[in-house]
Parts: sequence; structure tokens; C-alpha cells
Amino acid sequence: MALSRSARLGALATAAASFLVIAASSAPTPGADGIGDSYFPQLGNGGYDARHYDLDVAYNPDTDRLDGRTTLTARATQRLSSFDLDLQKLDVTKVEVNGRRAEFTREGDEIRVTPRGALPKGRTFTVTVTYGGVPQPLGGPIVFGSDYGWMKTADGVFVACEPNAASTWFPSSDHPADKATYDIRIKAPKGLTGISNGRLISTRDKGDTTVTHWRESKPMATYLATATIGKFDVKTGRTPAGTPVYVAIDPVLANSNTVDVYAVTAEATDYWSQIFGPYPFEETGAIVDDMPQAGFSLEVQSKPAYSAVRSESTIVHELAHQWFGDSVSVERWKDIWLNEGFATYAQWLWSEHKGIRSAHDSFRAGYDARPADAAFWQIKVADPQRDTMFASAVYQRGAMTLQMLRERIGDTAFFKLLPAWTKLHKHGNANTGDFIRLAERISGRQLDDLFQTWLFTTGKPTL
Repeated sequence: MALSRSARLGALATAAASFLVIAASSAPTPGADGIGDSYFPQLGNGGYDARHYDLDVAYNPDTDRLDGRTTLTARATQRLSSFDLDLQKLDVTKVEVNGRRAEFTREGDEIRVTPRGALPKGRTFTVTVTYGGVPQPLGGPIVFGSDYGWMKTADGVFVACEPNAASTWFPSSDHPADKATYDIRIKAPKGLTGISNGRLISTRDKGDTTVTHWRESKPMATYLATATIGKFDVKTGRTPAGTPVYVAIDPVLANSNTVDVYAVTAEATDYWSQIFGPYPFEETGAIVDDMPQAGFSLEVQSKPAYSAVRSESTIVHELAHQWFGDSVSVERWKDIWLNEGFATYAQWLWSEHKGIRSAHDSFRAGYDARPADAAFWQIKVADPQRDTMFASAVYQRGAMTLQMLRERIGDTAFFKLLPAWTKLHKHGNANTGDFIRLAERISGRQLDDLFQTWLFTTGKPTL
């Protein structure tokens, strides 16, 4: 049957409208300038998934100047007209996308990159940024009132970046939800050692400088990356179970050791592998630097960084983070108890393992020491807010939650749960709801009341 002229015109109009809708829906759009974290709205970036960072950094301790060239390999998750990178303070001189010069603009800590042509959804691309300047540490109430990030020392630099300071020394999608693998090359004056994540690929002298090349082959959150530089005494070997160990200690601290960092690191790595599941990375270790003014340690992936000689309890805490925080990372910073509560509970487990005090007694000591009107009980552990995300309640009440869970479901289910959690989310991200669901599935019990009381409600719970 032939169509009338009006019908043909109507069909053509419908087809044209459909074409316009399809064209509009596939038009390139800018990537978001943040990943959607309520604590850090502009950290991380939308429109792409970071896959690999290739970092070349050269540092001069005399001038405190850093010169860097970072190449990020990423996959577009939408058709991109432009996208952002996070970089604080440092000056950008050139940006290239897929080897071609790209336009860029800057607004605060955001670099907006506009490639010459739109980047197709699903396509892998590279962006290379050349930059330099004097990196500035961050400060404020977030990390115990201490400076953090890129911190100058007497002979180099101590780099510990949780939660938002990785972008003070390299351009990135600076949020733990966007993990990637890394190659990191550190160029420093001869006589100094540049230490980073993963395993050491090579060390070579170039003129009056030394370049060390490190490779982290497992996905890593940006805040766990380091490029610590200084004079170090290095000891390498293997744990009794066979995991490679790399421990570097500032020689200034040689006579202040009250704990054998190497021995504790090796022992704890193997013990946690029995309790939490197989060690998730290629190497374990430690970086111990003479930086006491920092006042904290950080679970740098594969080799925790200590700003001074620390206790055995601190070492086992940071090593537990290799599972809880490093391999299994938070989706959003409000779930930080999944890192700190678990690592604190690991300290209690270590004390129990050593026959010093049971985890139950550690729980009671903390619970009984704090009256009901203490500020400690007024922080909601499952969402502690940005400026109190590292408050003691996140650590201690988070650990208390785990002890209450252990006593509710029993040791068999509890010690099945821990390695199940690290296996299920290995090298990925997870949230509090994920943990609750897994705990209920493994225990076969409904646990809403327990978690509501200990994680989501303020006030001192009644035992």
C-alpha cells in the first residue's frame, strides 16, 4: 500500500527527530570535576577510569624543587569533550593527550584538559602532564593537626598523603575509588635513596644523580603512593613464609631503635596472612624516616612509612592496613572506619596472639575508661565527618564494633568473615553496607541492631 504525501512527510519528520535525539545523547560532554565524595567534593574526577600512572619525578633537596612528568593511562567511561585532573599548587607547562598537544585551563586545584578531538566512550587514552615547582604540605585538623603530604626533611623528603595530598606532587584522579597501577621513577642527588611502592626494578646513576625505578603492579589508591627520599640503611630478605621484605631506616635513628622493625614486619606479615588471607602485594616492608614532627605513620602500599621509630603495636596496625585500606579500599571517605577500625582491632588481635591481653579485655578497657558524657561517644563512626574522620572514636569504637560482632556470631564465623571480606573485595573498593551484608550472610544472623547501635548511633551503648 502506498503512503500518502502527508504520511511520508510525517515519517520523515519522526526519523529526523529520532536522529537528533540519538545525536544529542552521543554528543561529547565534559567529565565531572569530582567523584562524588561528600567530604572532598572535588577529589577524583568523572568521565574516565584511571588504569596506570607512569611517574617521573626529579627532586632537589637544596631548593626543594620538584620537576615531574606524569603519564596517566585511562579508559573513558563516557564520550569526553574534556576531563579534569587534580593538582595542587604546582605549575603546569604542557599537557598532551595521546601524544598530541592539548589545551588546558586551571581553576584552583582542578586542571581541565581539552583534547583536540572527543574521546570515545570505552576507549583507552593517555594524558601526559609536565609540571614543576615547590610542593607544599597540607595542614589543618584532618590528620591529627599535623602537616601531611610532601614534607621536607633534613636530607630529603617524607611523603605520606592520606587523605588528599597525593595531588600535591603529581596530577591524578586523587580519590581511593579510582585505583590504578604505577611505575614510579625518582631522580635524586647521589648519596640519597628514592623509595616508593611495590618492587625495585632498577637503580642507575646518571651524572650526579641516582634514578630508582619502582613498580606497583597491583591497583593502588593515590594517597598510598610515596616518593620518600633520604639517606637510608636498607635491609632486604624474605619472611619465613617467603614474602620479599624491603626495610629502609634513616641512619640517624640507628641508636634509637626500641623495636626490630624488620623482624616485626616479617613476623606480622606472615601472621596476618594466616588471619586475613594471603598477603595481597608483591613485597612487604617499611620506610622509617627521621621526621618526628609529622607525628604519624601511614600504611603506604607494600611498605608502611613511619615518621620516626614506632612501637610494635603501630607496626602491626600499619601492616594490617595492607588488607584493610590498601587492598580493600573505601568507596567514599565516610567509610574510613573500615580501614582504621579494622587496623586497630588487629592491634588487639596481636596482643591476644602474644598472650598479653585478650581482645575482649582490650575492648573493656576502652569502654570502661570513657564515661557516657565523653565526646568520644558523640561521633557517628559510620559517617564521622571530614574534620573528625581520624578521631579516636573511628579507630577505637570501630574496633569495639568488631569485638561485639565477634562475640555475637562466634569465633568460627568471625574468623571466616575476615578473609572472606579481603578476598571478595581484593584490590577493589567497598562500603559499610557491603560488610554488613557479608557478615549476615556468613553468620546466618540478622545484625541490623548491632551495627545500628555501634556504627550509626551516637552515645555510649549499653552492654
